[in-house]
Amino acid sequence: AQCLLRFIGWETASLPLSPQVPEIQYFGASALHTKISRYWGDIPAEQYDTLKKQLFSQIARFASGSKIVLTRLCVALASLALNMMPEVWPGAVSEMVHMFQEEGGEVDGRARCLALLELLTVLPEEFQTSRLPQYRKGEVRGALGREWTAVYPLLQQLLRQPDSPPLVKARVLKCLSSWVLLDVPLNESEGLVEASFTALSDPELFDTAVEAIVNTISQPDSQRYVNTLLKLVPQVLQLQEQLRDAIQNGDMETSVLLFSIRALLEQVEHWQSFLALVNMIMFCTGIPGHYPVNETTSSLTLTFWYTLQDDIMSFEAEKQAVYLQVYRPVYFQLVDVLLHKAQFPTDEEYASWSSDEKEQFRIYRVDISDTLMYVYEMLGAELLSNLYDKLGRLLTNTEQATTWQHTEALLYGFQSIAETIDVNYSDVIPGLIGLIPRININNVQLADTVMFTIGALAEWLADHPVMLSSVLPLVLQALGNPDLSVSSVSTLKKICRECKYDLPPYATNIVAVSQEVLIKQIHKTSQCMWLMQALGFLLSALPVEEILRNLHSLITPYIQQLEKLSEETPNPSNKLAIIHILGLLSNLFTTLDITKQEEESGENAPPIKSAPPQTGPNPVVVVLQQVFALIQTVLSKWLNDSQVVEAVCAIFEKSVKTLLHDFAPMVSQLSEMLGQMYSTIPQASALDLTRQMVHIFASETNHFPPIKALFELVTSVTLTIFQQGPRDHPDIVDSFMQLQAQALKRKPDLFLSESLDVKAVFHCGVLSLKFPEAPTVKSTCFFFTELIPHCADIPPVGQIVQEDGKLLLLAVLEAIGGQSSRSLMDQFAEVLFCLNKHCFALLTVWLKEALRSPGFPSSRVSDDQKDTFSQQVLRERVNKRRVKDIVKEFTLVCRGLHGTEYAADY
Repeated sequence: AQCLLRFIGWETASLPLSPQVPEIQYFGASALHTKISRYWGDIPAEQYDTLKKQLFSQIARFASGSKIVLTRLCVALASLALNMMPEVWPGAVSEMVHMFQEEGGEVDGRARCLALLELLTVLPEEFQTSRLPQYRKGEVRGALGREWTAVYPLLQQLLRQPDSPPLVKARVLKCLSSWVLLDVPLNESEGLVEASFTALSDPELFDTAVEAIVNTISQPDSQRYVNTLLKLVPQVLQLQEQLRDAIQNGDMETSVLLFSIRALLEQVEHWQSFLALVNMIMFCTGIPGHYPVNETTSSLTLTFWYTLQDDIMSFEAEKQAVYLQVYRPVYFQLVDVLLHKAQFPTDEEYASWSSDEKEQFRIYRVDISDTLMYVYEMLGAELLSNLYDKLGRLLTNTEQATTWQHTEALLYGFQSIAETIDVNYSDVIPGLIGLIPRININNVQLADTVMFTIGALAEWLADHPVMLSSVLPLVLQALGNPDLSVSSVSTLKKICRECKYDLPPYATNIVAVSQEVLIKQIHKTSQCMWLMQALGFLLSALPVEEILRNLHSLITPYIQQLEKLSEETPNPSNKLAIIHILGLLSNLFTTLDITKQEEESGENAPPIKSAPPQTGPNPVVVVLQQVFALIQTVLSKWLNDSQVVEAVCAIFEKSVKTLLHDFAPMVSQLSEMLGQMYSTIPQASALDLTRQMVHIFASETNHFPPIKALFELVTSVTLTIFQQGPRDHPDIVDSFMQLQAQALKRKPDLFLSESLDVKAVFHCGVLSLKFPEAPTVKSTCFFFTELIPHCADIPPVGQIVQEDGKLLLLAVLEAIGGQSSRSLMDQFAEVLFCLNKHCFALLTVWLKEALRSPGFPSSRVSDDQKDTFSQQVLRERVNKRRVKDIVKEFTLVCRGLHGTEYAADY
């Protein structure tokens, strides 16, 4: 199609419109638009007028013809006008209006009117999507704004004319919606907005009128026109009856009331009007029925309450106090309305909902939760007291029957606030904890909310451990219910994390219940992993002997199962079981940390609770040493399977991260196993674990020999992969480059070894810079930014950079020239900055030689532009940010994008 467009001349562009086939006519009109909008520079200036007349003629011809062809022709003329405004075609819109208002021809007045409205509607839309340069956009926007004076009287006349057909009025409203996107001042469209309100009484125009009103008033600038907004308030308030009828009949959208005339908030004398408007929006928030089955509009109002609160809280203290006196009661009412809307329907009704409706309701409740949390910022502790009083009355009133839905909604309110707000100071939480056991939990949704509420109060329980006995039995009981899997396990995990030093008295019971549900396989895999993390937190606070005893009873069944699986012939079924068991161990060891203390406290903070000092080997190390041989057996059969290898590496990686130097007794064993694994079948996960070992143990004299041997072995094996062709292993290359960078960062002495081929590693890095995978390129750039600073202190590095550093520069320049994604330019700029900072003399020569080559790094850059780039880079040896900007600008020039709108956001 693009080739065809380039060869169709301007004088023949209208030929495809001739045949009486709509598809061909549509193609002709679209081709014409594409030529004007994309290839404007190809049109000779002397043909502007001919093309304009030709388009007017074709639009007049199709005014009574195919609608889709007419629209494309209008878009083409709009694009022509935008390219010619304001110098070549001043008063373009006025001329359009004049041309179509003239009598004569075969086209009737109504068709001409609709064609003109279509043209006026697509003109601002075409402007929004046009490819005009930025400086031209400003000029054209200003010219279009001045043309509003030609459009407004026409729209006003057509909308207020009693005999205007509904179709014409609908097009007028659409045209208004289009033009206000050009930031037409509200006071200059006041009459049309008032006429749009009048149009709301016509069911055929309702939706279009709503869109026009909302688009007009929601323009950012509209808040300045307070007097105009004040005139519109009575119009809005008059719609209250219409709104109620619409809700009852369910036959109209109610979003007309959902725009915010917030400027009125500043006008103290107009409080009554504004409060009436707020009450209408409150009515919309509390629309009867359940979202999303009986109504779908209440969610649209939530943003209004955020905005109103922000406005009130932004006032200075004295003024804010006056407004809070008026609006705090409104927001307390809002809380009641939101909690009512958050209530579940009856069990029978909820069972009839589709899964999609249930998901929409869940998201709606999350939105309500976020709103309640935000409202708390205004209402404070009084909101919690309010909720507590209502819940207390509900649970203690034996005379009046209550529904579980009401109880659940109030608890949901507590949960929403406690999840994100520090409620430790609140005096109602002890009472709430006391009320929870009194709740008659006879429903899954209610039980879920009870669990999540307890979880949200885990930090409070850590400061008030005496209350644990009230809620812990509920959580342990819920663990056995598969329907409460997510809520019960996540709550137990939070309690074990926050309250672990207060849980030893309950530890035996927690471990026993957890073991039981794990053996019965009640929970899905992810919840089993969470449960193991919870047990890790719990055991961390116990004495070593108790930890070992509990670990033995907890993991022995899994070790026995793993032994059995290791003897079986590999198949998909036992693979999943092996990965599951390894995952359980991995998650347990992630959180089982006997050395970790609570965060540092300030001088005046209370004493930090901690576990008693531990002696002897770390329990995790004891267990790992016991199962090490078994893991090796499993590996020997599954070494070809990357998922099993990843699961094995994850156990050790998470253990190393958690234990840090306590992992020391296993360094030698693990290094040997890793070397064997990687030598047999190289996998990225083994390199990632090696990187972790280098990070923690390479600097320790005792562990340097095994770490050095492992590092040299995996480097040698990876270099062999590069010789055979690394393209199929971008993950290995990525992890290898990260490992090399980590070695340089933590223990540069590793690069002094005669066994390490530094030259080969360097060349592998240069090759890796040309990979298409962004993560691999980022890791390689990171490697070079760690390597280059060691030119002076590591002779092998200095030698290779001096000999082959130009190859690195060429690879970087190729990438900047267009061979790599623009998103990676910051990383390449950092390599360039490092070369300039540490190898300035060499870089000066290399740059001159490299940029001398014709067409390098791009045929789009001139010698002058290359010289400028070179001088700018060499000048910046301190300001890295400036080098990044220089590279970004140069890469745009190399790609032919400099100065284009496409690159404007880059």
